[in-house]
Amino acid sequence: MLRRTVLRMAALAALAIPVAATAQEAPWPNRPITIMGGFPNGSGVDIYARKLAEPLSHALGVPVVVDNRTGAGGNIASEYVARARPDGYTFLLATAGTHAINASLYSHLPFDPLKDVTHIALLGDVPNVLLVSTQHSPNINTCRDLIAAAKAKPGSLAYASTGNGASTHLAGVQFSLAAGIDTLHVPYRGQGPAMVSLLAGETAFFFNQSGPSIGPIQQGQVRGLAVSTRNRLPPLPNVPTADEACGLPGFESTTWYGLLAPPNLPEPIQARMAQEVAKIISQPDFVTWLADNQGISPPSDPSPANFRRVHERDIGRWAEIVRRSGAKVD
Repeated sequence: MLRRTVLRMAALAALAIPVAATAQEAPWPNRPITIMGGFPNGSGVDIYARKLAEPLSHALGVPVVVDNRTGAGGNIASEYVARARPDGYTFLLATAGTHAINASLYSHLPFDPLKDVTHIALLGDVPNVLLVSTQHSPNINTCRDLIAAAKAKPGSLAYASTGNGASTHLAGVQFSLAAGIDTLHVPYRGQGPAMVSLLAGETAFFFNQSGPSIGPIQQGQVRGLAVSTRNRLPPLPNVPTADEACGLPGFESTTWYGLLAPPNLPEPIQARMAQEVAKIISQPDFVTWLADNQGISPPSDPSPANFRRVHERDIGRWAEIVRRSGAKVD
């Protein structure tokens, strides 16, 4: 009897060994990682996310895929990540639009832009370029021409944006206020439709992000009248600053890209991901791609701590611009 009891206990112990072993998760990462984006394919966010994904997959040893869930000014993807499990397999390529501007623009956000995140890395400062159609605006060759046309017909000159409250919208607001002109805002769902409206002559101008603007400028589809930075951009050396071209000293309208994770991400995963991303974006070839192909200035300090500081500062900074614009989305 005693011998049978011992044998039964030994058998049960043997069965428990693989169960205990499988209960322990393999070290992170051990399966594909997803970088979510809130904007369409071909947008600046999408371009950056895909460029980052390839070297990141090599560094981490697992596939890194990009999944864009568009709509509501990036809020759909942002909420998804805010509610995702903090297990290191879901990240968000966020913008100042999704996590600083939207904090003031929307009366009721389904997530807290500052609290419902874990900061991973600041990815760069993103400028805009003031564009007009070469076909439909043949007489607008300079920024001063555009301002003169707007003053000649107050309220009639329409400008495109990638959505209500997007950085492309607020750049137009800042420009109109600084230039003392009355313009009409026409929001579109993303960069593609906004650019189509400009090329079709439905809108007169468009402050588009620098990355997606370079190709159309080089192809002669659009004319770059000014960049929204205090210095000219390396890939667009012939496009002047707003100070030079528009007579608007100090005019600047830039946003940032950053990598975020769901709240309460374990610190070891945060540290590893931040370290790998910082290595990638500091590589000379990546820095060159950012500057020469996208017009993006790489951050001097991409760390989670600095990213959080920039994020907190910009929530306040954009709140004032949103207030002045009168923009509100319910």
